[in-house]
Amino acid sequence: MPTLIIDIETIGEDFDSLDRATQDSLSWWIKREADSEAEYQADLKTLKDGLGFSPLTGEIVVIGVLDVEQNQGAVYFAAPGQDLVPFEEGNFKFEALSEKAMLQKFWQGALRYTEFVTFNGKSFDIPFLFVRSAVNAVKPTKNLMSNRYLSSQKAGCRHVDLLDELNFYGAVRKKGNLHLWS
Repeated sequence: MPTLIIDIETIGEDFDSLDRATQDSLSWWIKREADSEAEYQADLKTLKDGLGFSPLTGEIVVIGVLDVEQNQGAVYFAAPGQDLVPFEEGNFKFEALSEKAMLQKFWQGALRYTEFVTFNGKSFDIPFLFVRSAVNAVKPTKNLMSNRYLSSQKAGCRHVDLLDELNFYGAVRKKGNLHLWS
């Protein structure tokens, strides 16, 4: 069965470049809960540093994919202001693209696969891909969020989230990162 491993990397917007209403929407709770100016500043820094974890305040800067059976992959990456020619290294193709072009290539390529593998993809990568696709007016070609449990997923599009599988769908208290599981 054609299997594609997926991973993305994201980056947050610059908080100070956001409009005032968005800044207030993101930070109102800090003003209310901080007991001191130092605590307020620390919480605000944490907020600013975490903007890349939401598709509402971040964007995709890398999509990496690996075809398991063919042992070939691609890395689509953002390189604003640079004119880079696509290149190959080992079994991987590298191409600098806009976020929209990355998403278009990803979803077009996904059509060839029936099984998708991620690590924490159900909670992060795939929802991020779906939201950023909507923002960029790119239509997904596969429903990678159809059901959390493998036994309930439809044939033709299985999404194996290794974090879900390895921690028994949340039964293990300490989830661990990919490095620990590896």
